[in-house]
Amino acid sequence: MPSDEIDTQLLALLAENARMPVATMARRMGLARTTVQARLEKLETNGTIEGYTLRLGATLRPRLRATVLLSVEPRAGAAILARLKSLPQVAAVHTASGRFDMIINLAADTTEEMDAVLDRICEGQGVRSSESLIHLSTKIDRRT
Repeated sequence: MPSDEIDTQLLALLAENARMPVATMARRMGLARTTVQARLEKLETNGTIEGYTLRLGATLRPRLRATVLLSVEPRAGAAILARLKSLPQVAAVHTASGRFDMIINLAADTTEEMDAVLDRICEGQGVRSSESLIHLSTKIDRRT
């Protein structure tokens, strides 16, 4: 968590543009460049900032995205997770409470590829049931 308003402002600027030069951030915040640099280093050291990443533009992102809700047999989670790790279309896997045990985010370039990966996920031993949600469009994207 940010420790004060300066950290909060700094994180907001980085969310806007993680490649913004330190001097530009300092100027926009009305602070010395060395102060901003020290704050960045502190946020990196304490784990508030885990890294900087690249977000591909629409022309380079996989065209299709889906969320798979998976219900699994007791004690089958580790084997299923190992299988999911081998599938390059699996972008993220989250455990969940409730009716489903896992939430899987998929990305594929074609409907055929998406269909094949959905089949591979659901045919595995230990899968009780699944529900697939194909993403149509993105209205809000606040990824952190």
